[in-house]
Amino acid sequence: MYEMEKKNLRHFSDYITRFLRPSVIKNFMTVYLDKEIVESILSKEMTSVTTAAQMLLDQMCYLEDMGWFQAFLDILLASEYTGLHEAIKEWNFQELEELNEHRRFLERIEPSITKHMKPSELLAHMSGCLKPIECEEIRAEESQRGRIAASEKLVTSLLRSDKPNWFKLLKIALENCDLDEALDLLETNGGATAAKASEWDGEPEAMMTTVSFEYREEPETEDMLMSSNNTSVIEEPGGFTGRSGERKLREYQKELTAAAVKSQNTIICAPTGCGKTIVALAISDYHLKQFPERAKIVFLATKVDVYEQQYKLFKEHFFSKDPNIRVTGMCGDMDYLSVRWLIENHDIVVMTAQILVNALQSSEVPSLEILSLILFDECHNTTGKHPYNNIMTRYLDTKLNSSTHSLPQIVGLTASVGIGSFKNELEAENNILQLCANLDTRVITTVTEHKDELKSYVHTPEKAFFEVKQCMSHPFIRIIKNIMSNIEQLAQKTFNMENLSNIQSREYGSQKYEQWIVSVQKSCRVLQMKNADEERRICRELYNYTEHLRKYNDALIINEDARTKDALDYLDAFFDQVRNAGYDETERKLTALYDCQRPQLLRLATEGDQNPKLDELRFILEEEYHNNDQTRTVMFVKTRALADAMKKWIDETDSLKFLKPGVLIGKGRKSNFTGSGMTPNNQKGILDSFKSSDQSKMLIATSVADEGIDIPQCNLVLMYEYVGNVVKMVQVRGRGRMEGSRCFLISSNKDRIAKEKINMFKEKMVEEAIEQLQSRPADLSNKVDMLQREDKARRDHISASPEKPKTQGSYELLCSKCKRFACMSDDIRVVLLKHSNFKRSEETSLKTLQVFERQCVCDLPLLKIESFVVQDCVTRRQHYFRKWRDVTFAMREFDMTEITAEACRPRD
Repeated sequence: MYEMEKKNLRHFSDYITRFLRPSVIKNFMTVYLDKEIVESILSKEMTSVTTAAQMLLDQMCYLEDMGWFQAFLDILLASEYTGLHEAIKEWNFQELEELNEHRRFLERIEPSITKHMKPSELLAHMSGCLKPIECEEIRAEESQRGRIAASEKLVTSLLRSDKPNWFKLLKIALENCDLDEALDLLETNGGATAAKASEWDGEPEAMMTTVSFEYREEPETEDMLMSSNNTSVIEEPGGFTGRSGERKLREYQKELTAAAVKSQNTIICAPTGCGKTIVALAISDYHLKQFPERAKIVFLATKVDVYEQQYKLFKEHFFSKDPNIRVTGMCGDMDYLSVRWLIENHDIVVMTAQILVNALQSSEVPSLEILSLILFDECHNTTGKHPYNNIMTRYLDTKLNSSTHSLPQIVGLTASVGIGSFKNELEAENNILQLCANLDTRVITTVTEHKDELKSYVHTPEKAFFEVKQCMSHPFIRIIKNIMSNIEQLAQKTFNMENLSNIQSREYGSQKYEQWIVSVQKSCRVLQMKNADEERRICRELYNYTEHLRKYNDALIINEDARTKDALDYLDAFFDQVRNAGYDETERKLTALYDCQRPQLLRLATEGDQNPKLDELRFILEEEYHNNDQTRTVMFVKTRALADAMKKWIDETDSLKFLKPGVLIGKGRKSNFTGSGMTPNNQKGILDSFKSSDQSKMLIATSVADEGIDIPQCNLVLMYEYVGNVVKMVQVRGRGRMEGSRCFLISSNKDRIAKEKINMFKEKMVEEAIEQLQSRPADLSNKVDMLQREDKARRDHISASPEKPKTQGSYELLCSKCKRFACMSDDIRVVLLKHSNFKRSEETSLKTLQVFERQCVCDLPLLKIESFVVQDCVTRRQHYFRKWRDVTFAMREFDMTEITAEACRPRD
């Protein structure tokens, strides 16, 4: 079937691979190819797009599914591959062949022309030949790595363009942007292009006469933390080999594997930067050799960012060592896969913890006994309701309920076990014992015999504190506080807000004030009055008032740590959104209040004094880079808004803009100030830029960087009003890995500085507590047993309590902001997509689901219960729920037969 199409794909593959970028048609690949093949193609695309495209064509020639070729044509057209679509549809590549002259010419002048281009300006004139995703990537490249790197990416995109007019559009764009030098290069050589083309035989590379060799010394990262030695293979736990020879662990790393290779459950506690991931690879390697027939290893990560990093390390290590070792990965956006199938058909699965929790809860994975080893990255999180603890609770219930079981070995990895609150060494011990009980371990592994070697590789930065005077009397602050006071008075006329919250003492520009807003909004959601219309009006107005108060409070917080200009930008962005959304009378009144004061706020933002904290920060950076121009800095800040503001300040400060700071934030939700979060690829680009000495010399990061993500070496760590618990302190400080590194806390808050000093004292308490527990193994084991029995008794008591049945009554769902009717509880359906329904071995099931996703145009809305108030139709009593699992009424499951032609019509 499709033999003619397959023959033509092979015949014209040289043409197709010049233009096709597999990631652009990823949706097609995920439907018709196995996940591992898709991953392999996308991975190859990172190094060679042409080779990846050829891999895709090779795989397509094995397809037998009905309709795959038409689906390929459809995705090409939908992805704006108009030229390639037409050529394949008609099997006529004449028009694409005619583009070769321009392609070869542009390749020839690329080194010269990229020096004279301004990508951000050119993109506005080139949408006719570039795809939106390419434009986004070019802009991101310019933001992260600079103009020349973005120009090179622009040229690369043009060389793969299948639009016949791309060369003409490039000339027009250069002319419109007054880029005369680049235009001269294009026109001077362009006239001779046709004549010269016939002389250029073979690939463009054949034209090159200059060969350049670049030697670069990379900073040490976690995937390099081992010694290499091309000697004979050693099968002991301390060494493991790849194709190029043995890769030996350092002596302290061997020490960290000691308990694990004896099949003992253990917590491995060692500093950030010492290579704990390498230790995990060695333990996994030894486990596979020890149990070749039944080894099933799962490596768990807390966040998708960390998952991406660790999955790559495991994949690369075991592929180079032995391609027969099957490694795969799974995170939140891959829920169409079967977890059980992955485990059964692979040796190692790297995944986020919630994936395994979901599989256990749905019984897709019947028991943890199908595994032989679980590795918990950042295992100090195994407390409370964290997914790690959910997994271990199931583990312990199985262990304590049955005398015969085959549960997996547990290995935890962490930089610190200083969890919870404690005031003395005994309390610290108790917290560590609880963590051991949760992870079912009676062995804490630390470096004791090879401390000197560890210290030679892992350098603890020198700590210093900079207390800065806080500016309290700035006119900008007084104006904002006055506006907030006026808004509170307006709100009081609507309803007495003091009756809606128990929080009495609150100060403008504080976290306490934010808590008061949250409390008021929560009470307002279930505020009930006899007159329903009056209730709706009051709730809507109070929501608007408190939301505006929240933004002013945020602006005060930004102003405290950054520039007044940044606080004003934040407010401007918010009011632009308000105006664009179509506001009501209350919002019109509040906007007028801001507009009245904005000219004066603008004057203060442009003419006011500099924030003393920024003066101190500028002095520190200038001094550090004056003493050592190779300094590499990571600065931690509390929020995304502040990260964005600090980057703008540095970029606009003449003495600091050479730092070209990159910003590293998490994936999270969108915000007014910083836009959406960062994808793993964005994060990789920022980190790669930071590694390069000729690019970014500074990284500004939020909490996403203090745990798990591998940050390149630096010698200066700045904590800008950034303080947490002991674990956070150890992880943040550990980012300064170079010899002679320093860590500075900059704050105007005496309590914050005092807290960090207490953390340093507590760190020593934790170290002493670990040593005490290690010296009393029998006592540690007995106390862990006792804690496990007590925890089990509590769980049994809770599970024995009868679960309150869901009521069958009818309820109204009202908007939580304005109390307008949204729908009835009877209108809600629950969609249960269990992993087990879509096993990889059952290809028809998987493809049926994907066809349904493509063809069903019903656009069923997904509701967040926290956006609604639930009102009982009989009693009229209102309830507010944060999670669907907490609702008290029953809901029907989704039934495909309920979908009608009327329901599938597009909604206005």
